[in-house]
Amino acid sequence: MLRLAGIVISIGLADSLNPTTIAPALYLASGQHPRQHVIRFTLGVFLVYLVGGAVIALGPGQLLLSLVPHPDAEDRQVIEIAVGLAVLGAGALLWRHRDRLSRDLPLKVPTARGHSSTLLGATITAVELPTAFPYFAAIAAIVGSGVGIIRQLVLLLLFNVCFVLPLLGIVATLWLAPGHAQEKLARARAFLLRHWPILLAGAALLVGLFVVLLGLTGFVGRGHGRLGRFFRGVHNLIPH
Repeated sequence: MLRLAGIVISIGLADSLNPTTIAPALYLASGQHPRQHVIRFTLGVFLVYLVGGAVIALGPGQLLLSLVPHPDAEDRQVIEIAVGLAVLGAGALLWRHRDRLSRDLPLKVPTARGHSSTLLGATITAVELPTAFPYFAAIAAIVGSGVGIIRQLVLLLLFNVCFVLPLLGIVATLWLAPGHAQEKLARARAFLLRHWPILLAGAALLVGLFVVLLGLTGFVGRGHGRLGRFFRGVHNLIPH
């Protein structure tokens, strides 16, 4: 469970650098009643992502799991390798198109009034969910682990807490430093507009490499001889 939680946390933190949620939150933070709007926006993002992930995990995910109802350690390590490769692929794609993506990031979001900031967060997340490849990779690792449904839901909750951490950071800035929040968040917004593809691609590549190494060293380390002993040693050096 701790090993799986480490994979989920690492993917969740990498995916949290998503500009489609951070950028609107930063703009909401520059308007009237910023703390209230960002909290509601964060709630909308969190609930839709969590519910969407649960539907995928408990629906199609369980159907696929029924083909291999009791995955052993070797099955789980193969799934980890596949998940890591998927995250690496997403990171490589982001890096390849980083210049175009930094130009295409929307600079404005609709003005939020009242509870519409919650709806804004929910709508943005619902639109992005079908292409949320890091989330799908995390769900695949969770479902493929063979843990019970309650633990799967706990892991999905953990992923989503990690996913909204930057939004919670914006709320904390508005709460703890209201006098300087606008200036700090404006600098963060400018930095995000320039560098978000590099940040997100770099995080995805690091996480993908970590997950691939975790699965690959565990898989090869099951063998005998010098090669098996070597990879078992490497596997034990990787935090998990």
